Amino acid sequence: MNAPDLPSTASHRSIALESVDSVSLSALTGILTIDLDALVANWRKLESRSIPAECAGVVKADAYGCGLPAVVTALASAGCKTFFVATLNEARAARAATKSAAIYVLDGCLVGTAEVFADIDARPVIGDLAELAEWDAFCRRTGWAGGAAIHVDTGMNRLGLSMTEAQGLLPRIQGGSHGFTLVISHLACAETLGHPMNARQIAAFREIAHAFSGIPASLANSSGVFLGPQFQFDLVRPGAALYGVNPTPEADNPMQPVVNLKARIVQVRNVERGDTVGYGATWTARRPTRLAIVAAGYADGYFRAAGGVDGVRSAEAVVAGQRCPVAGRISMDLIAIDITELPPNAVRRGHLVTLIGEGVTVDELAHHAGTIGYEVLTSLGRRYARVYRGGKA
Repeated sequence: MNAPDLPSTASHRSIALESVDSVSLSALTGILTIDLDALVANWRKLESRSIPAECAGVVKADAYGCGLPAVVTALASAGCKTFFVATLNEARAARAATKSAAIYVLDGCLVGTAEVFADIDARPVIGDLAELAEWDAFCRRTGWAGGAAIHVDTGMNRLGLSMTEAQGLLPRIQGGSHGFTLVISHLACAETLGHPMNARQIAAFREIAHAFSGIPASLANSSGVFLGPQFQFDLVRPGAALYGVNPTPEADNPMQPVVNLKARIVQVRNVERGDTVGYGATWTARRPTRLAIVAAGYADGYFRAAGGVDGVRSAEAVVAGQRCPVAGRISMDLIAIDITELPPNAVRRGHLVTLIGEGVTVDELAHHAGTIGYEVLTSLGRRYARVYRGGKA
């Protein structure tokens, strides 16, 4: 008998579960579901909070692990007119999903790539005078007038022209035909309401926005949107908040969850009191214990640091409707979950457990892994079958 064809997951292609036969469905070790309606609802909430500023969408890193083509399609259909990516390859993918939106490339114009921007009608975010000189030379030589953004550093000390360098562009700005469609900076500490960097950066950016009068200005990231109208200027650039990460970690999360991650139980086993579980023997059974061994691990973006250690509260998964703790270190491909509290017949080999969802948030998992929700989302592995709900993807 021929083996069933299994849905391919290596390239992040989406599938419709109802179209998969039961044998193939059982062979899926992990299912990552992205709720495009929740994504759009998050964008609309950010948009309404930012009026009259335009609300863009940041879709770099494969739309924070959620799939750039599907996310751009859904947001563009909802009315999003501007997207930000990190690289030219991401810009190509975004342009394939939307023919009319403005696409900005945050990494800027790398040496020798100006022509590619023109080919796909994308705009570099320029943060260096040498980069600007190369872009200008290309535009003069070809007549390309697609525009570019200028990035001014107001305190992040990462990318961007210095304040002095930006001031040096004032004669060009005042001359009219400057070729800039946006001036931006980036907040370093927006998630902390009272951080003094916020006040310093907005003061510096106000100065630049005033000097660059007539050019739309953008400062606020996801958390910056919630710092107040004074941070929003002409355009806001939310990223992680679109995908359900809490932009206000000092308060309740105002965003809807977007991702749900389930993985398959490959074995249910018993261990005796005093037995250890996993690499390094970091977790010891304090009673006769039942474990569900789940087919996911750090190769799939479920971080090793989220594992169970004696005396430390570990990450939890939802098994048969109940939260259960991770037991022992996360392996490359496997997680052990303590299901002793569940009824004896509640769990069987082949059942799915929920690693993200049903109350287990991206931010909660990130906390147990000692990281942030951004890293969790962008690390979710390619072995999961990806399913989209809602939207027009």
